[in-house]
Amino acid sequence: MTYCVGLRLKTGLVMLADTRTNAGVDNIATFGKLHLFEATGERVIMLAASGNLAITQSVFNLVSDGFESATSGKVESLYTVQSMFRAAQLVGEAIRRVYTTDGEAMKAQSVGFEVAMLLGGQIKGRELRLFQVYSAGNFIEATEDTPFLQIGEHKYGKPILDRAARHDIELGDAVKLALVSMDSTLRSNLTVGLPLDLAIYRRDALKIALRRRITEDDPYFRGLREQWSTALREAHKHIPPPDWMA
Repeated sequence: MTYCVGLRLKTGLVMLADTRTNAGVDNIATFGKLHLFEATGERVIMLAASGNLAITQSVFNLVSDGFESATSGKVESLYTVQSMFRAAQLVGEAIRRVYTTDGEAMKAQSVGFEVAMLLGGQIKGRELRLFQVYSAGNFIEATEDTPFLQIGEHKYGKPILDRAARHDIELGDAVKLALVSMDSTLRSNLTVGLPLDLAIYRRDALKIALRRRITEDDPYFRGLREQWSTALREAHKHIPPPDWMA
């Protein structure tokens, strides 16, 4: 399994993904799940994936190399689409194409067709957008009211984002929230694991602001985990017990 989160903010975009793949307790490996498609000054697109690794890698290759779209009749890739909406459509088409090729064979082997993707970024002259694409190829979009989207093992980290994620927070605060959300998931689910891949984009910059792989030895992440645990314990201690227990 995996956990990926994206936050589309007034100031930019933050995306974070773990790297663990799990095909059983004795078959764990590390694969990058966050891919960047960047042409400086022209476009920055981020694509993160959860689900079956063979499916997600096929989709990554299709949208990177390009394929003939059933919608437009042209060969398109994430380097050539003219809008983020069209990029989301293209990722959906790629997922359906992989299903057409492999879906029945997977079903015959009792393997489910499981995939979900986060697609975020900006193309020159267009708005910064963030989408979640489902296994059927359809998608939803993050809004100012709900500025974050999650895929994979999202339930452990969602309460933190529900309480604190707002469209107008700064990128640094969004990175902290994403990392705390990930830490909560790491502590509660063994199928999500380090290292983590982080990417930050500033609105209208049309170039990546920061890309970082966070390992267990990363001093900031270690400090954040310790400080968050301490803060939770202290907050719990300072809340008075129910008066009806007296």
